[in-house]
This record gives sequence, C-alpha cells and structure tokens, in this order.
Amino acid sequence: MYKKGIYTVLSNEPLTPAVYRMVLEGDTQYIKHSGEFINIELEGKFLRRPISICDYDATTITIIYKVVGSGTEQMKAMSAGTKLDILTGLGNGFSTENDAKRPLLVGGGVGVPPMYNLCKRLISEGKKPMVIVGFNTASELFYTEEFKALGVDVYCSTADGSVGTKGFVTDVIREQALEFDYLYTCGPLPMLKALYDATECPAEFSFEERMGCGFGACMGCSCKTKYGNKRICKDGPVLKREEIIW
Repeated sequence: MYKKGIYTVLSNEPLTPAVYRMVLEGDTQYIKHSGEFINIELEGKFLRRPISICDYDATTITIIYKVVGSGTEQMKAMSAGTKLDILTGLGNGFSTENDAKRPLLVGGGVGVPPMYNLCKRLISEGKKPMVIVGFNTASELFYTEEFKALGVDVYCSTADGSVGTKGFVTDVIREQALEFDYLYTCGPLPMLKALYDATECPAEFSFEERMGCGFGACMGCSCKTKYGNKRICKDGPVLKREEIIW
C-alpha cells in the first residue's frame, strides 16, 4: 500500500560531483522494508522520479541520487524548506526473514544506498553482514565511512584500482576469500549477472535501475521470470535468485 504526502527538504548536499544526498521530513509509516523506493513529483515533469530509499526513521527519509538528467538537475537545485509531493510505500523490498548468519551486501554505484538501511536492519536482528561497494574510480566513492561506522567489514573495488581492489566486486569476493551464506545486491545489470554467476547461495537482487514510471503503467520495466512476467516497480525491484531469467 502506498501513501501520497507532502514532504519538506531538510538538507540536500553533494557526496561527489555527481551524487547528492537529500533528507526529507514527513510521514514514513508506509515504508516497511529496506530496498523500497519513493516516487517524487517534479514541476513540469509528466512522470514522477522513482528514487530508492537509503535510510529512514520515524520522521525522515534519506535518499541518494545521481544527477543524470533534467529531473535530477532540478532536484540538485532544491534548498532546505522546499515542499515535495511524494509517494511512499512502493516496491517489494529485501526480506530478512531467513536463516542467514553472515550475509554479504554488495552495492554498485547508485545501487549502494539501499544497502545502508538493510545493513542496519540486519545488525539489529543479530546478524553479521559484510559489505562490498563497487565504483569506477576514487572520485565516485561515497558512504564507505558510514558503513564502517556501523561496525561491519567494508570492502571496496574500483575499475581503475584507484581505491581498494582493482577490478570488480566479484574480484573482492575471490581475493578476500569471503565466506557468506546469503547475498543481497543492487547495482548495474552486468554486476548483478556477474554476482549471480559467481555465487551459489540464496540471494536477492534489486533491479531498480530498470524502473521507468514507478507505477507499473508504462510496462517499460517488465521482465520475464520463471514465474511469469513481472514489473520491476510493482513486483520488484527485488527478485530472488530462483526466479530470475537472464
């Protein structure tokens, strides 16, 4: 069930030259799981902008977004006090109802943010997550310190080797000989496919980058699964390993 409400921008600051963190104040009671998203109405835009939730509490929502077009350029310019029409309680998020003791969380680029609240949730349930974040280069890096502050092991890969392991997130798993019994991941499709092929444990994959309208109306995010066609914004963005068809 989703809920429409008016939210107030509390802060909007750059984490990198292209990535911003926005904190919104308003009703969060309809958010139930890590990995859900919100849908933001922007002036002059026909479609709302779906953005994944990085973190939330009783009165605030934190989102992290990359400036990639006119909509996010519009968001980048917003100052504290701006009012936004937002839908919350959207998407099928990650489930922590499993027997995992040592889950691995992997985020690539703007797929990193939803891993943060999930990490906090897993810790609160007595589990011991590990985190891998993957970026192209050091200048794109964000939120590693925030994860470390949670007391978890954090590993990083960059394609050019400027920070952490040179290569990709799968190289970190191999080089560090990481042992884990469950996988949660969000990021670019090639990364998700590589992780699918490189691991065998139970896993949940967030395909959020495929979302268009965020409503299930445009059908642009529809994909085939072993259980029939699913719309990523309505039935996802999180899918389990056993239902995915690449």
